[in-house]
Amino acid sequence: MKPTENLKLKVCGLTQLAQIQELISLNTDFLGFIFYEKSPRFVLNHLSLEEISEINHQGKVGVFVNESIEKIAKITEKTNLNFIQLHGDEDENFIIELKKSVKKEVKLIKVFRVGETFNFKFSILNSLVDYFLFDTDSKAFGGTGKSFDWQILNEIEIPKPYFLSGGISPENLENIKILNQKPLVLDINSKFETEPGSKDLEKIKTFKSLLK
Repeated sequence: MKPTENLKLKVCGLTQLAQIQELISLNTDFLGFIFYEKSPRFVLNHLSLEEISEINHQGKVGVFVNESIEKIAKITEKTNLNFIQLHGDEDENFIIELKKSVKKEVKLIKVFRVGETFNFKFSILNSLVDYFLFDTDSKAFGGTGKSFDWQILNEIEIPKPYFLSGGISPENLENIKILNQKPLVLDINSKFETEPGSKDLEKIKTFKSLLK
């Protein structure tokens, strides 16, 4: 069995309806929308809340960075998000309060930003969130196009299914085989763009075929 077999795919940083519809037709598992105003892929610069709500897909992920609970809850409801991805410094207390503010069907993904050194503290988070996501640490909170050392993940026991992000490309896909615990989802973004928020759909199609 190939190390990439059965891996799901998330395409993040989406801003264009036509591309989103094509990704849906390709059976893309997760669609990522960035609600972080400092991001060059800030979705509300391109699409309205209503337009996002009308996208018919069961894997709509909203990415938030140190946003208020009220705003996350409002956007989640107005866009019919299925997943909330917390990409900032949100702690356990924040997540407890957030869960009270959104429908219980909404799943939570907590991001860990991995640098050269990393201190994994899963503890209470295990019971609060549904998935973890590991991404390359950066001041810009993702979108670097750079990978972290995946070998770090072999040094810990990961108690949740996880998304792997950070510079994933056809060139490093084979390195998935070094991971003792395989990710559930590969999260791709900047390596598959012609410019921020505009995806190279042919490159994504080719990459998706490599996962089979």
